[in-house]
Amino acid sequence: FPFPYTPYGIQEQFMEALYGALEAGRVGIFESPTGTGKSLSLICGALSWLRDWEEKRRQEEEQLLALGAGGQDALSPQQARPGSADTAGQPDWVTAFVQRKEERDMVDRLKEEQIRRKKREDRLEKIRHNVQLKYAAKRKRCEEDEAKRLLQLSKEALSQGAGEDALDQLDHNEEELILAEYESDDEKKVVSGLEEEDDDDLEEEHVTKIYYCSRTHSQLSQFVREVQKSPFGKDTRLVSLGSRQNLCVNEEVRRLGALQLINDRCMEMQKNKHEKKSNEENEGKKRRVSRTVCPFYSFEQMRFLRDEVLVEVKDIEQLVSLGRETKACPYYGSRFAIPAAQLVVLPYQMLLHEPTRNAAGIKLKDQVVIIDEAHNLMDTITCIHSAEVSGSQLCCAHSQLSQYMERYRKRLKAKNLMYIKQILYLLEQFVAMLGGNVNQNPGSQAVSQTGTVLKSINDFLFQSQIDNINLFKVQRYCEKSLISRKLFGFVERYGGPASAVKTNKENQKLAGLQDFLLTLQQGSDKEGDPPVEAEHDQLRTASPLMQIEGFLSALTNANQDGRVILNRQGTVGQSSLKFLLLNPAVHFAKVVEECRAVIIAGGTMQPVADFREQLLCCAGVDPARIVEFSCGHVIPPENILPIILCSGPSNQQLEFTYQTRDLPQMMDETGRILCNLCNVIPGGVVCFFPSYEYEKQVYGHWDKTGLLSRLAARKKIFQEPKKANQVEQVLVEYAKCIKRCSQAGGQMTGALLLSVVGGKMSEGINFSDDLGRCVIMVGMPYPNIKSPELQEKMTWLDKTMPRAGGQAPSRVLIENLCMKAVNQSIGRAIRHQKDFASIVLLDHRYARPAIFNKLPQWIRERTQVKPAFGSAFAELRKVRTPCILCH
Repeated sequence: FPFPYTPYGIQEQFMEALYGALEAGRVGIFESPTGTGKSLSLICGALSWLRDWEEKRRQEEEQLLALGAGGQDALSPQQARPGSADTAGQPDWVTAFVQRKEERDMVDRLKEEQIRRKKREDRLEKIRHNVQLKYAAKRKRCEEDEAKRLLQLSKEALSQGAGEDALDQLDHNEEELILAEYESDDEKKVVSGLEEEDDDDLEEEHVTKIYYCSRTHSQLSQFVREVQKSPFGKDTRLVSLGSRQNLCVNEEVRRLGALQLINDRCMEMQKNKHEKKSNEENEGKKRRVSRTVCPFYSFEQMRFLRDEVLVEVKDIEQLVSLGRETKACPYYGSRFAIPAAQLVVLPYQMLLHEPTRNAAGIKLKDQVVIIDEAHNLMDTITCIHSAEVSGSQLCCAHSQLSQYMERYRKRLKAKNLMYIKQILYLLEQFVAMLGGNVNQNPGSQAVSQTGTVLKSINDFLFQSQIDNINLFKVQRYCEKSLISRKLFGFVERYGGPASAVKTNKENQKLAGLQDFLLTLQQGSDKEGDPPVEAEHDQLRTASPLMQIEGFLSALTNANQDGRVILNRQGTVGQSSLKFLLLNPAVHFAKVVEECRAVIIAGGTMQPVADFREQLLCCAGVDPARIVEFSCGHVIPPENILPIILCSGPSNQQLEFTYQTRDLPQMMDETGRILCNLCNVIPGGVVCFFPSYEYEKQVYGHWDKTGLLSRLAARKKIFQEPKKANQVEQVLVEYAKCIKRCSQAGGQMTGALLLSVVGGKMSEGINFSDDLGRCVIMVGMPYPNIKSPELQEKMTWLDKTMPRAGGQAPSRVLIENLCMKAVNQSIGRAIRHQKDFASIVLLDHRYARPAIFNKLPQWIRERTQVKPAFGSAFAELRKVRTPCILCH
């Protein structure tokens, strides 16, 4: 395998196993701890396979073309043996003729593909070596822009003094708020405007490719940088995909903020572009108000951007700057590059959600998918396909839509009115299910029966009396008519408290909408913020109807795969309806069915049983197709010391159950352990608690008993903030303090960071070197078993899954959720080959075989179980001292 340096032994094993899985078309679960060069192993292993696969295909094609060129024509009837017939009763010569025709067709198809491939390669080669060509398109674009600007100025000069009569009775630009005529059974394919450009250069055959997915855009950018450094960096056609939120370069659209609004505005601008042409054709007719079109949506410029992307590997940031520079849309330009790309890099929400996948033009048939950072893959699928709406949103949407219908009733076609009435009926019934009335303020309507109720989808539809409405049609109407976008524009114009609404008769009706919104603001204002501004901001970020569309879409899932949760709290406004997906496998099945091979990879995949059983087997994957690979770490065994501590310095047994963890003696014992460890461990110590509430409780207790000041004498104490935007600041201060202490010497030896499992510090943060010389896990972070969602999931598993090793599937789920969280947190400390750290697990239950076996193998095989604190403390002192000196 080509590699930028001599690979570790485990990297070679990883690449061989990966190559084998791709070649055999398997579904693989691959685990390689962080710090072992997993990204490079994935890149070099997968791209080596792709290079060999393309070479093999090329040789096969050449053989077939050579045969085709040999002039082997179909057999004539005279050449076939007279009277002979095959098993289907067809004469031999007929069978031979059909077979030869198929061969000829295949040869013709291969010739066409070769011509297209040659054309593409020549084009990219020309761009790669011709700097003049590279900037010609950019210069042409600037000239066009200038011409347009001058034309616009001359039009404005002509129109001055022409009077207002050119406009409709409606306000300026209000025309675009009205829904177009809707044809519900219109089966015409919606094409993104490509039919207007008779250039088939944008449509190419999809070559065999690898789709690489990760969780965040920063992880994807990091991966692209690794590709750039790898031996494949120069000659791999790579394209980075992202949402419009990340790739849009039109400032007017970007300012909308919410993803749904950006998507809708972009689609509308495209629609305007296509309508503009037909409007311009009707010269004799009265001109409608001109609508905005996106200046970056130019096919010529996007073609140029596509080729630039394919010529040189670029990450999202580089793609956006190129889009700004060339005035081309990076969102669509990158999508046009998909067919010819060999490696497509994208966030995994885009791949796992089928409508998004189809909209982006991603074709999975016979392709390879690698999902990295996949430890929470099942949770991600569940979240993508779950949806929640509050009573406040339902009432707000009902009010907005009623006002919209009233204002434009005379202008709307019958089909539109029919669907709007259906949506209003759905909203009324949903609010009634929460025990409220849509025509009253949700903030002041008290709910008589509070609590949480779970229902199957069918029961919910029957009880809310909406089972007679075709939700599939309503959902399709919402998508095609862009009603939520129109409604948002309407509310922005007339609903905002800052809007100046004229008091003519037409607008008096709209005052009701403003009054209603103001009562909503005052009713839901809990934190004492200025109510008007708070609600106006909420309106700006997203229209409530957009949220509701997601909920309607979720209700179209199969009855057995999900539940509807009615959460009735205090007032109707605070209550909510939530759809919970129970079976993530239904949405993953298509991925594993269509793809040639799927690789699920991560630094910590343990425990893997639930991936295999709940995700893959439930998605219909043959167990023989599943392959598992797990490798050790590159650090020497003496560089890590994992200890399971069963009791503290005063022999108090450590068991942090819900019943015992609040006891003063348990919190005191935890404090004593930390004091002892902070005395001997240099640098940074990170201590994880099961929840924010428990961390706060323990901190308060230590403060009262004086233990906190004893701790603070050795380590400066930092606490993980609840707000995401404060995390960076805390980490910077934490790192500065450790550096300062290591240079100054003295009694203060570093810092102690009190964190929370599943919080901001337990994933994606690197506590390498002195930032994390010891990670302490207080208790076992079991999920809240009283949560209705979790209880429903447990019941569903017990009904649908077989018992494993004598344990109920629900019990296994609880343990797996706990250990996944533990493994993520404790893996934060070892980040590279020369790093070293100790890991202390405070709870005797970690020593139980069922739990112990769910630790990652590289940690498990080095773990010591210590019944008493004395021997553990001696071990920590003994091992750390030489390591500190020699490092």
